[in-house]
Amino acid sequence: MDNYTYLIVIGILVLIAFLSFVTVRQGTVAVITIFGKYHRILQPGLNFKIPLIEVIYSRISIQNRSVELEFQAVTVDQANVYFKAMLLYSVFNQSEEAIKNVAFKFVDERNLMQALIRTVEGSIRAFVATKKQADVLILRKDIVEHVKDQIDQTLEDWGYHLQDLQLNDITFDEVIMKSMSQVVASNNLKAAAENEGQALLITKTKGAEAEGNAIKIAAEAERQAAQLRGQGIALFREEVAKGMSVAAKEMQQANMDTSVILFTMWTEAIKHFSENSKGNVIFLDGSTDGMKRNVQELMSVNMMSKDLEAKKEK
Repeated sequence: MDNYTYLIVIGILVLIAFLSFVTVRQGTVAVITIFGKYHRILQPGLNFKIPLIEVIYSRISIQNRSVELEFQAVTVDQANVYFKAMLLYSVFNQSEEAIKNVAFKFVDERNLMQALIRTVEGSIRAFVATKKQADVLILRKDIVEHVKDQIDQTLEDWGYHLQDLQLNDITFDEVIMKSMSQVVASNNLKAAAENEGQALLITKTKGAEAEGNAIKIAAEAERQAAQLRGQGIALFREEVAKGMSVAAKEMQQANMDTSVILFTMWTEAIKHFSENSKGNVIFLDGSTDGMKRNVQELMSVNMMSKDLEAKKEK
């Protein structure tokens, strides 16, 4: 064998060796076919394949993938709803069946994405079409759960799994958004008015309670004051009666007319009126009959004092 032939054989062996080994990156797997038919899967790392017989049909990523969606739906009350969403999906698992589905269900990645996006959008549109516009904003979680229930089995048949669906933005037509803002503003004003009314009611109630308590306290104080004044007047009258009784006894022992005491008291009262009164004139009955009537009244008071003293002695 000459050198030229030797070099050719060495080159062929090197080429075969080069074609026999293939590297699969981490996070991916390689699908091998023989004459166009599925044969096996190559895992990440350095792998051996039969050159010219085994062919790498496709390399499939097993990592999570995401896609952003923007689409429109219509509610049961004919309101347009605009969605912005983020879809997170991945290969269902690394089983042979799942990898075969991923590799052979669709012609290419573009067709897969088109089918996936349209399936998710259709599921959301079908759900929103049964709801009213006012209910959509509070049904984010229900929408996500509905989509998962509807397409999980379909995606599994394709070899994929829906990891998450995030509805990042839900908007309506400008007219509806404006009316919704007005509704929120009016509700806030209503709540503020109710709170203000309750605060005013509480303030007035507390003020009325305080005023009522003040009136009760003042009334109780007046009652006690009146009681004390009455007791004072009673004590004063009692002491006056005692003094008159003692004076009357002393005048009787001296053989003097006790009416003098009453006349003296009457004149002292007139003097007190003139000294402490705010007026300038005191009207007195100076007639003989008037003086006589006054003296008789005073004598009657004197007799009452004597009767009272007699009762006490008994």
